Amino acid sequence: MILHELLSYETLRLVWWILLGVLLIGFAVTDGFDLGTGILLPFAGKTDLERRVIINSIGPVWEGNQVWLILGGGAIFAAWPQLYAVSFSGFYLAMFVILTGLILRPVAFKFRSKREDPRWRARWDWVLFFSGVVPALIFGVAVGNVLLGVPFRFTYDMHILYEGTFFGLLNPFALLCGLVSVAMLVMHGAAWLQLKTDGEVADRARRYGSVAAVATVALYAAAGVALWQAVDGYRITSAIITEGPSNPLFKTAQAATGAWFANFENHPWTWAAPVLGLAAPLLALVLMRARRGGLALLASGAAIAGIILGVGAAMFPFILPSSLDPRASLTVWDSSSSHLTLFIMLVVSSVFIPLIVAYTSWVYKVLWGKVDGEAIADHRGHAY
Repeated sequence: MILHELLSYETLRLVWWILLGVLLIGFAVTDGFDLGTGILLPFAGKTDLERRVIINSIGPVWEGNQVWLILGGGAIFAAWPQLYAVSFSGFYLAMFVILTGLILRPVAFKFRSKREDPRWRARWDWVLFFSGVVPALIFGVAVGNVLLGVPFRFTYDMHILYEGTFFGLLNPFALLCGLVSVAMLVMHGAAWLQLKTDGEVADRARRYGSVAAVATVALYAAAGVALWQAVDGYRITSAIITEGPSNPLFKTAQAATGAWFANFENHPWTWAAPVLGLAAPLLALVLMRARRGGLALLASGAAIAGIILGVGAAMFPFILPSSLDPRASLTVWDSSSSHLTLFIMLVVSSVFIPLIVAYTSWVYKVLWGKVDGEAIADHRGHAY
């Protein structure tokens, strides 16, 4: 027996779909509080010292948190090459906007405190705000467009044709999903600040986080109603071949009202994900008001996980539906790499992902504790 045949092609495809979700949640939960903190920076910090406290709360960890974004992009490239080709080419301008924000963030970190001029520092503070709110918004907009269906199709020789525009992505439902993303990351960032800071900064973060938690529930519920009433989902109408070749055109599919809720109806246990997405922000609200920053951070992270898992549960087995030609939609069963490639990647990932988790956990343990404003004022031991 060839070693990679120990796991069936169907099993490996399913495992990599789960791993993709894990990597996306890992990025959203870790780098999410970085983005949320950046959004809160001009509002939770009123003085220069307070803003430096906020920046230093994420200063030691933000670079490591972005590892999950790199892992997610690498997993899409290697495990789901057709998904990578369609999404990274079709969403090219949106990706460019996201990368602009992510590139400006380290520049702002490094240059903000190089000069004493208050106007200089204020400008970089708003750059950090921009580098937080724009990626948060665009990530959510991207998810909204995936739920709507992306305007792409394949030619007879499998050449990808994308017929959308950047401004076409900014439709009402996608923008609503973008607002869900911004609200939940602001909530997550506020919980982080309450954990890592004291005094007025923590108090302001708690107030903004409380509003963001309520907004997350309201916006997420509104998006769910819109998805149910106004957005067509997709379903496969031919036989589902789970171990067939990676050619989306071998199936047939169609758009149908309410199709994104079929999995919830057929498998009631999947309702746990959206219920978590609604309940966890309320729990985070209660914990923030009780000044339990660590538990609030766990609750807001659970909310993010629930919201992302809810999208995955609704769409399975679709990964990227096509609004132009539903038959061309990419699914778990027809858009993956080869059996051997998925097996080799799984072996490599089983070694390196635990190492990354262990190293990240060690970093957080070493850097645990609240940021000391007096040490920052005295220029002792802080990076920014």
